[in-house]
Amino acid sequence: MRTLIILGSTGSIGAQALEIVDANPGLFEVLAISAAGTNPDQIIAQAKKYGVKTIGVVKNADALRSALPGVTVIDGANASTEIAGMKCDVVLNAITGSIGLAPTIAALKAGSQLALANKESLVAGGELVMPLAAPNQILPVDSEHSAIWQCLQGNRVEDVSRLVLTASGGPFRDRGDLSSVTLEDALAHPTWSMGPVVTINSATLMNKGLEIIEAHHLFALPYSQIDAVIHPQSIVHSMVEYKDGSTIAQA
Repeated sequence: MRTLIILGSTGSIGAQALEIVDANPGLFEVLAISAAGTNPDQIIAQAKKYGVKTIGVVKNADALRSALPGVTVIDGANASTEIAGMKCDVVLNAITGSIGLAPTIAALKAGSQLALANKESLVAGGELVMPLAAPNQILPVDSEHSAIWQCLQGNRVEDVSRLVLTASGGPFRDRGDLSSVTLEDALAHPTWSMGPVVTINSATLMNKGLEIIEAHHLFALPYSQIDAVIHPQSIVHSMVEYKDGSTIAQA
């Protein structure tokens, strides 16, 4: 049984990770979870369902302590970082924003496998993070980077000519006039169901820029060898072109 820590358990990716735990009974044990704490009822339900022994939150810690007397509740801005440093097999960092950088570093220093969904860790601190990581200690969770990682299996980065990340183009790819765009329009992604921050960044294509920076650090390739293309069908997640002229795509 593999032991898990899930940072950002109430968000989109954290909730999906718990669904995987549900679908594979007996394979995983959730040791700890963390979240902002703005939805204490959801955190309480998760803790009870998965038998979590430790929780980290920024807000509403007292409510959690009252509802979960047998659970250790760590509160404050550094709660997720403290939890990420606990001994376990895998830490999933699904926190949104650069606040996820410190937990990423803590998980790597603890020697845990890091399933990294927090792209800001690398965008803001790639030069700090990558020297700490052992080979294959970081597993990318973003679909584009996971696809590249899979396409590189059995191959050498030195043989890569180009990485190609795909982008759906977002909800405005065929819209010429953006002066009347509403928040609801921007949150209506044509392909994926994601959290609000990533969905907005996808609408502006800023997310793809962040993913290029992330790929640069993850795969140690210069920006001149990393491209993005609009692919509205979202069938292919990413491609790796090799110097021998071959291309491997993951769909």
